[in-house]
Amino acid sequence: MRDIICQLQDMRHLDWAARKMSPGTPGCFLKAYEEVNGKRLYYKLSNYDSYRGVFGHECVNELIVSRVMNVLGIPHVMYQLIHAQIILDGKEEETWISVSENFRKNNEEKLAYDLYYDLQKEENESPLEFAIRNGWELYMYQMFCIDYLIANRDRHGSNLEVLRNDEEDSVRIAPLFDQGVSLLFSTYGDEKLLENVDVMRDFPVNNYIGAKSLEYNLSLIPRGYNLQIHTLKKEDRDYIFKDINNILSEKHINKIWEMIWKRWCYFEKVCNQEK
Repeated sequence: MRDIICQLQDMRHLDWAARKMSPGTPGCFLKAYEEVNGKRLYYKLSNYDSYRGVFGHECVNELIVSRVMNVLGIPHVMYQLIHAQIILDGKEEETWISVSENFRKNNEEKLAYDLYYDLQKEENESPLEFAIRNGWELYMYQMFCIDYLIANRDRHGSNLEVLRNDEEDSVRIAPLFDQGVSLLFSTYGDEKLLENVDVMRDFPVNNYIGAKSLEYNLSLIPRGYNLQIHTLKKEDRDYIFKDINNILSEKHINKIWEMIWKRWCYFEKVCNQEK
């Protein structure tokens, strides 16, 4: 399956009734879903308000980040980006939407990580210690890595999920998902603001696990720990941004790559896996 469809698709049948507020960002993110060939597909728009309509590029970020994780070999929910004609508040609008498949298996129920932690934690156990006790340390350390590289601002307790199957008495953690509020999402439409962004800034975030500092969270990865990730190379840029020039300006793409690459170089310096 192609991960980006640039040809305009008629998606006017979707009902964008579900609204998700995101802490620290204006507006909201509208969601929709449908069943296609026995599979449930979830659709998400970038930021929206009643005055501007759909704005921003969080949906584009989902695809960019998905490709970065493909390069690194970090398990995650796969996203597809679709150029679509939709109906929103009774008006037709041309925009981009991100699509993902349901990652739950039959008979699995999902619980937000913060809720599951509250139900199952031991006394004085932190959310990270709880994850380690459950065997999810690799997952969390890989999450610290990718969240630092993309400056993810939105890893709150519901943007991590635990999947529980009571019939089989099994519990697993869901693959990483919902990375749109990252990169340079807040610079949409402002070239001057884009130019002045310090890509190495320790952006304010609302992490539920670790500290509210992406840079500090790298220090929580034990020295010498094998993160089981591949090396990011400069030549990966072509794959990561393939066809994105149909959506974002060259200046914007260059700035996003500057962020990813410089932060990768810093990550390698402080988390050299051979030490």
